[in-house]
Amino acid sequence: MKYKTKQKICEFWKHLFLWSVFFFTFMPLYLMLNISLKDNEQFARNPWFPEAPFHWENYVVGWQHIGDKIFNTTFVAFTTVVLSLGIAVLGAFFFARYKMPGSKFLFAVFMVLMMYPGVANMVPVFKLITSLGLYNSHWALILSGVAAGQAMAIYVLRNFIEDIPKDLFDAVEIDGGRVWHQIWHIVIPMSMPIIGTLAILKIIGSWNNFVGPLLYIRDANRQMLSVALLYMDGEYTKQWGELMAGYTIASLPLIVLFLFCMRLFVKGLTAGAVKG
Repeated sequence: MKYKTKQKICEFWKHLFLWSVFFFTFMPLYLMLNISLKDNEQFARNPWFPEAPFHWENYVVGWQHIGDKIFNTTFVAFTTVVLSLGIAVLGAFFFARYKMPGSKFLFAVFMVLMMYPGVANMVPVFKLITSLGLYNSHWALILSGVAAGQAMAIYVLRNFIEDIPKDLFDAVEIDGGRVWHQIWHIVIPMSMPIIGTLAILKIIGSWNNFVGPLLYIRDANRQMLSVALLYMDGEYTKQWGELMAGYTIASLPLIVLFLFCMRLFVKGLTAGAVKG
């Protein structure tokens, strides 16, 4: 009897904890959607619950402010992901398959870069971007984003590639395949879960990047989504409904992406957790 009572108490606190996490996770999303359909008077009077009339025109204003910036951000994010992961796969394959003098030292240097704060690179990277003539172009964000994520991507992919049976690579070599065949037919298909996970993390980081566009982009037509949302904030009066509608539109692509890729994301996180 006492055992059953203790079990029920444990179940109660476990469910209470889970519901608390659920509440604090989705409460900001609910408030954003709720406020996006109100004007300032409704928001001041009742910020917590829906209230008619609903102001759907807030979404029209939000789209007018950030619609073209979504396409800019999508181009930069996906180009950064493709180039970053393409280079990372090659680097990880080299560190995992080839042992040469100094390779361990070079890999240790990559590990040190993971602990190096990105803020410390602002001035050198800015000078490099301007000297290359890339200031006020999307390639400034793409190249800096590709360089920023290499250390972690190579570290994760290298450990994953090392666990691939060497017999598979030997079979390709016996059949006359070269290094490119090993990467294309073995490494990429077998590493797809972890590559997908890194791609999602990279897209989220590039989509939410604020400091980079603020430093490297001057033209408003080329600006990114994060900075465009800042421009929606009025100088004297904040139109909270329009502002929250803009944030809702900006978050929808990431929500849809994660919903479609959630299974791949979870599979990539658990890949390598069990060996053998």
